[in-house]
Amino acid sequence: MRTRHAGGIAFARPAAFWAGFTACVAGVALHLPMYVRSGDMHYRMRGMAMDAPMLTGMALIVLGLAATAYGLVPRGLAAARRADAVRVRAARDAPFRRAHIGLVAVMTTAVTIDAMKPITLSFVAPGMGREYGLKSALNPHGGWPVALLPLSGLTGTVLGSLLWGWLGDRIGRRSSILLAGVMFVTTAICGAMPSFGWNLVMCFMMGLAAGGMLPITFSLLAETIPGRHRGWVMVLIGGNLALAYVITSSLSEALVPHFSWRILWLVGLPTGVLLIALNRWIPESPGFLLAHGREAEAREIMARYDAVARGPATAPAEERPDAADGAGFGPLFRPPFAGLSAAVLVLGLGIGLVTYGFQLWIPSNLQGLGLDQRTADRALRDSALLGLPLVFAAAAMYGLWSAKRTIIVLTALTAAALAAFAVAGESLAHSRGWLYVLLAGPIVGTATIAAVLAAYSSEIYPTRIRSRGSGLSAGVGKLGGVVVTVVLVAGASVPSIGQTALLGAVPLLAAVLVVGLWGVETRPRRTGGGAPGPEVSPADA
Repeated sequence: MRTRHAGGIAFARPAAFWAGFTACVAGVALHLPMYVRSGDMHYRMRGMAMDAPMLTGMALIVLGLAATAYGLVPRGLAAARRADAVRVRAARDAPFRRAHIGLVAVMTTAVTIDAMKPITLSFVAPGMGREYGLKSALNPHGGWPVALLPLSGLTGTVLGSLLWGWLGDRIGRRSSILLAGVMFVTTAICGAMPSFGWNLVMCFMMGLAAGGMLPITFSLLAETIPGRHRGWVMVLIGGNLALAYVITSSLSEALVPHFSWRILWLVGLPTGVLLIALNRWIPESPGFLLAHGREAEAREIMARYDAVARGPATAPAEERPDAADGAGFGPLFRPPFAGLSAAVLVLGLGIGLVTYGFQLWIPSNLQGLGLDQRTADRALRDSALLGLPLVFAAAAMYGLWSAKRTIIVLTALTAAALAAFAVAGESLAHSRGWLYVLLAGPIVGTATIAAVLAAYSSEIYPTRIRSRGSGLSAGVGKLGGVVVTVVLVAGASVPSIGQTALLGAVPLLAAVLVVGLWGVETRPRRTGGGAPGPEVSPADA
């Protein structure tokens, strides 16, 4: 039976989805009375016993998630053709139309909402540490380490990257985004959890939902954005982690002094609902639709975005299943890709160490240097705003100039800012102008480098190992985060600004050298007669 449509969004079972979604929203709402009653204690809920409405809300959320998942599972999965039977790509030289512009705008908003979740960890850590007496930069003699919170979220993102990749192929790209949006709604109850243990559980669920959004987004863009525009579009959308930082720090500055750190989790309710609404303008993967026999819908979307489909018989040799040159990640580290993969590995590790080392603890460290919570958040917001144009500059550099040189320039600038923090350290707290300028590097620069690396790794490898190459660049960043948080959970104190800066600066400086030696270009090279030379493993091979 064909999937029906409700409100412009495709569902297999609309009644089940909307009933489940309503149950989830109601479940979150039933957590709010306890939060409101704690207002006289400045919303400190530690030690409060869960009341009947909260327990009822938790039950509604469990049932609601099950119903929404059931409502999104396509009918006739067993009869679907193999997903690799047909490959869909937007034509490389197709014009960039209004449909593409609209899709970029919607996906930018969706990725920004998604990125706000893990960024929120940085801004709730100081308040959560104080309320629960956790070991942190502001409370070095506390009990359980506050680093357990990011470790829980990071573990969720790692598993979510695997789970959502599988779900995207099984139930569709758009349905996977819908399910993530519903989970964003439900994990808002983290802001009303009385115990630290429940906060860890909900943080894990948040990471699970957030982990797969960016890979799903890029998979969808590969089918809808013309090849010659795809690189800079991916940089622009991925770089909106910086915009998410601006929004999150602004919310923290405006709301936390009045409603405590918990409000930053509770805003997940309206942002999750917005993500559900945005799906009206997000197309389903044409390849997924073709694999499930929904050819009319697939052809309509392909016509809108100038996409073309081809089967194994007509695909280039390197795209055919029997052309793979080995299982696992081994081919990435054999000639001619060994040096290139080393560059991706070092750069990804550096990004992870900065993101989960310097960035994660900067709100706590700034407060530890004597800045009050609102001043620290304002400094981070203003620094992110100051560096935001770098995202657009990087997209233009990547699309019009040179992918390799873009990586080298951005990485060198970010490493230089971190090196300045490592040398000056705590003295920068008394020089606000330099503090704002230098913070822009680690905050915006790292997010931009991560976006450039995601686009770059999707272009530099041939199709037969491209997914593994993209997975390597994404996974090694999380590995850096795991290393940092595990060390902190094991008992080490939260490092200072200078220590976290040095931790990130060293691998980024090494990445500049490695990318300079072994990085390749993705744009056509010009021959002596002016004719374009061959591209290195072009994205549309």
